[in-house]
Formats: sequence, C-alpha cells, structure tokens
Amino acid sequence: MTEEHRTEQALREALGLLAGGVRADPDAYRTARSDWLRRERRRRLVLAVLIAVVFTLTTLIGLWVLNQAPSDPDLIFSDGHHGGGHANAAG
Repeated sequence: MTEEHRTEQALREALGLLAGGVRADPDAYRTARSDWLRRERRRRLVLAVLIAVVFTLTTLIGLWVLNQAPSDPDLIFSDGHHGGGHANAAG
C-alpha cells in the first residue's frame, strides 16, 4: 500500500466512526422549517410596515409642501389676467 492510500483509508475510517456516532433529531426538519417560516413572516411584516410608513410620510410631506404654497394668484399669473389662463381672442 502506498502512503497516500493508507492516509485515505485512515481518514475514511475516522470519518466513518465519527459519522456513526451522530444521531439525527427526528424533529430537526420540522423545527428548521418552522423557524424559517417564522423569519419569513417577520420579514414580510417588517417590509409591509416599512412601505406603509414611507407612503404615509411622502403623502404628508407632499400635502405639507402644497399647503405652504402661497395662495396669491398674482404670483402665478404675472400678466394680470386671472381668468382660466386662456389667450384673448381679440389679440
């Protein structure tokens, strides 16, 4: 036997003994799945709350900005015409 072959055989035996001592928990999959589903629900809830907060803030900021606009029509219609913004047909 070569040295490489003996090392491989020794490693194989050691890993076989180590793996033979491992006992799988029968509920391991169910526990991992329930943990994953709980994290997924929490992630979706946090995302929904974040979207609602951002939407509410942008709406409130937009309404506040619109409310801060001056209500004096002379600032918008600087030519002195206040009626509808249509050009005079007579010229």
